[in-house]
Formats: sequence, C-alpha cells, structure tokens
Amino acid sequence: MFAEYAPFDVLLRALLLSTLAMFWVIFVVRCIGLRAFSKMTSFDFVATVAVGSLLAGASQATEWGEFFQPALAISVLLGVQYVIARARKASDLVEHSVQNTPVLLMRDGVILDGALEATRVSQGDLIAKLREANVLDFSEVRAVVLETTGDLSVLHGEALSPHLLDGVQRRDDGAVAPPAKPG
Repeated sequence: MFAEYAPFDVLLRALLLSTLAMFWVIFVVRCIGLRAFSKMTSFDFVATVAVGSLLAGASQATEWGEFFQPALAISVLLGVQYVIARARKASDLVEHSVQNTPVLLMRDGVILDGALEATRVSQGDLIAKLREANVLDFSEVRAVVLETTGDLSVLHGEALSPHLLDGVQRRDDGAVAPPAKPG
C-alpha cells in the first residue's frame, strides 16, 4: 500500500491510518458534540463500543476502501446517535421506545428483593456497590437505583430529595430486611 518492503509498509500503514482514523473521530465528535461518547443510555454505550471497533478496523486496513468504509460507518453511527438523541428530546414516544427505565433496588436500608430478581442483579453485586460507595451500614442508604446505563447509583446520607427518584420504577414486592448486625 505504501512501501515495497513489507515491514515498512506495515509500520507506515499503522502510523498513518491510525492517525487519520483518530483525527476523523475527533472531527466527527466535534461536529456532533460532547454527547457522542456519553453513557446516558444503553444505545450510547453500544455506539461508543462500536466506534472503538470501527476505529480499530480502519487502523488495520490494507487498502483505502477498507479504511474509508469504517470511517464512514463511524460518521453514520454517531449521526444516528445524534438523531435519536434529538428525537428523544422532542418526543415522549421516542423517549419511551429507546430508553430503559431506572429501577429502585433498595430504599431506606431495605433491599427490594423483587426488584433484584426482576433486574437480575445479585445481592452480592448490590452489596459490592454499597462497599464501593463507602456505605458502613444499611441504615445510611436512602436508595440504590439501577440506572438506564446499567450503573448502580448509591444515594446515602441524612435525607433524600424525592425529586431524585422521579421516573424511577419501584418494584417493592419481595422487600427483605437488611442482614442483622453481628454481635
């Protein structure tokens, strides 16, 4: 593609195509905006992973056609993401069609077992997130929410503004009390 001697060709392709592909991604993201690599929805996450894969494909191309196809696909993918984000903002119907609903997994120190079951989150995973958030006692926890991105938000402290739970699905069936304190 660039040089007669194979090792030089591989080196030149890697340097040039990776650089071009990276600048292309930067250009497209600058055109579309900062939200391009957000993780606000599951679709955003999929788009981010797909762009990474396409970037790798463009960087490994052996012919210009193999470079331009993933570069164009990056533009199209981020463009579709942009259109969906705008449509979500403009229409509740689109919003409900493409957006998951956050789910309450724990409220006021009580694990909502039915919500864990419905979302396939294990109690061990929940407790690991509580430790990660430096929760020392279940009574400190005001709420744990499984966000639309798959992240767990741990809300703890003295009080909780009810507005922080707006739009959060509550599945209170099967609530279990926190484990008893040893000792």
